[in-house]
This record gives sequence, structure tokens and C-alpha cells, in this order.
Amino acid sequence: MFTLKNRVCIVTGVLGKLGPVWAEVLLEAGALVAGIDLPAAPVSEAFKDLVKKFGENRVLLFRADILDKMDLEKVRKDCLSKLGVPSVLVNNAGIDQPPNEPVKTYSIEGIPLEVCRQVFDVNVLGAFQVIQVFAGDMIKARRGSIINIGSLYASVSPDQRFYDHLPYDPPFLKPPAYGASKAALVNLTKYLATLWGPYGVRVNVLSPGGVEGGQDPEFKRKFCSRVPLGRMAELRDLAGPLLFLASDASAYVTGTELKVDGGFTAW
Repeated sequence: MFTLKNRVCIVTGVLGKLGPVWAEVLLEAGALVAGIDLPAAPVSEAFKDLVKKFGENRVLLFRADILDKMDLEKVRKDCLSKLGVPSVLVNNAGIDQPPNEPVKTYSIEGIPLEVCRQVFDVNVLGAFQVIQVFAGDMIKARRGSIINIGSLYASVSPDQRFYDHLPYDPPFLKPPAYGASKAALVNLTKYLATLWGPYGVRVNVLSPGGVEGGQDPEFKRKFCSRVPLGRMAELRDLAGPLLFLASDASAYVTGTELKVDGGFTAW
């Protein structure tokens, strides 16, 4: 039920924080993985480890900007010739602004529209363009699973008190465009799920909660006190839900948002 043996899976943003997590669980289930990332993105150690573990014939890296349709069309042709028709697409590439790195902060009145526009361009329009390019082959094959990576902030507003201890002036604000873009992605998912259901192509959202990643202790204390399970997500917590949505175990699941947030949005 959970096997993906010899199925071709596309993962965008494969060199980022979560990209290797998605790629590894797909590979462990027997898939062939075509990873996509920006031409200038450095190859992460996590991705190198995947190549060593599973071999260059099972995990390939393609370079493309998801905002460049010609780039994506070239990747599609290369993927078809080297691996075959994709069965799974994980739309992982996106822009976020975590509080644990040097960032330029703005008051809510001072956020430039260009900053917001960039987030929407990548998180919504970029994801849509990837789907435009790769979904056609799934539709022809009358099968496939598209998994858009969302966020708990598609459903709720960030609690800005999580960040009020940080020494920024103006104070750090979780960008309003981030949650809004992920909410738009959820709605786009429902739209495409209803459109392509008759063709056997399923479209869902996997929305992680806060993921452990070296955040400062005070942030983690505040955040975890708000989570019913009392902790942040570890990378292994995301693997099972992704495999569920990618495999035949979720054959009757489409148009839904699977929240993997430790219960954060239950309150």
C-alpha cells in the first residue's frame, strides 16, 4: 500500500531544509527522485548523502528556477528521457523568513510591496507553474499525486509574542505575505483537486507546524508551550504523512490539507 517502487517523483527545492527529507522518504519507498533547485543553489550535504546512499541512477538533480517556464520545460523533457513519466510531484520550493538569521525588519506600515510580491511569486505562482508543466503527463497517464507543501500559518495567524524577545528594531514580524501565500496554495489545491479528480490525479496539501531547526531557546520555549504535544516537529515526524499522500494508501484522499502541527491549530 505504501510502496513507490520505480515510481518517478519530482521534488522542488530539493536542496533546502525540507527537500532532502521528502526525497529520502520517497527513495526509501522505492521511488526514483528528480530533484529541482535553483542553478546557483549549493549542493547540500544532505543531498550528497542521498546520492551516496541510493545511487546516481535513483536520485538526480536538475537545475531550474520555478519562475522560469522554459527552465521547467527543459527539466520535464530531461526527466521524461532519463526517468519516465512522473507519478508524484512535491511542490516544496518556497520563501520563508525565519527569525533565527540576520534579517531586515519592517513595521507593518513599512513593508515594501516588492517583498510581499516575491513571496507570492514563488510560493503561489511558482508552485502553480510547476504544476502546469508536470501535471499534463499525469493527466494523460490518468494517475498521479501532487503534494503542495503548506504551513500551519495557512490556517492561523502567527503569534507575534513568540518573537518579542528578539533584539530587532523595528521588532521582528513574521511576514504577513507568508501565511497569506500558503492559504492561497490551500485554495489552489482544492481547485485543482476538483478539476483533475476525473483523471485520477490527486492534489493535496501537507502543512507542517514549527520544525526544529536550531531556533533560540526562548522561541522554542514559547512555541512549544502552545503545542498540545509539547514540542516542535522533528524531521522524521514529516516523513510518514508525506509517504501517505504520495502512495496508494491515500488513493481516496484529494483536495484536503493534512496538518502535521502537533495539535497547534486545534486551539
